[in-house]
Amino acid sequence: MTRRGRRKVGEVECKSMDKVKLGAKKRTEMGRKTNRGRKAGQIPAVVYGKGIETQPLWVDSLEFRRLIKKSGESVVIDLNIDGKDNRNVIIHEIQKDPLKNNIRHLDFYQVNMKEKIETEVELIFIGESEAVKSLGGVLVKNISHIGVKCLPADLPSHIDVDISKITNFDDHIAIKDIKIPSGIEIEIEPETVVALVTPPRTEEELSSLEEKVEADVTKVEGVVKEELVVEEDEKKEDKK
Repeated sequence: MTRRGRRKVGEVECKSMDKVKLGAKKRTEMGRKTNRGRKAGQIPAVVYGKGIETQPLWVDSLEFRRLIKKSGESVVIDLNIDGKDNRNVIIHEIQKDPLKNNIRHLDFYQVNMKEKIETEVELIFIGESEAVKSLGGVLVKNISHIGVKCLPADLPSHIDVDISKITNFDDHIAIKDIKIPSGIEIEIEPETVVALVTPPRTEEELSSLEEKVEADVTKVEGVVKEELVVEEDEKKEDKK
């Protein structure tokens, strides 16, 4: 979403980080047989890439969750398989249980550190906006991730978006306001709005939301038919 008349604000920061380490073990169990491993705290995974054979793996659930919490999902991982096979990988997909939110499966993509990759980087919104704090506005985050192209070593772990720079309802942060380090390419339109703050709802708007619309039950199929049956029965009783 773009809005005219809003002025630009200062640049936000983009951070990169070193590789992180993660252990893994080769996996032979497939299909339903992986459930036993899940119950034991393991996550079934695979690693694949250009010109390499796909390898099924087990990854410790607690270790992986700690990695994500500390470093985020956008990071180059030094994946050590069975203590002897090291691979440079990125997280391609995390499959989760829609009800329990548990991680069900992981896809790792093995990268060549000399070839550029295309992936998404998460936007982290930091700071406090005066337009929200003092004016009662509502922060609108239009984008949560942006696509980047870069060498694996240059992959940023995340991008910080400082919303404290939005001081009134005319301010916004656009893609072109983000400071991108050398070696990082993005294809999204520069004018694309990343974040803004909208004014609070008026009393009239709030009142209209609180109004209740009562449905006309006589128009509901089944209710009407039932009433007609009752009326016909009453007429029959009167004729007796």
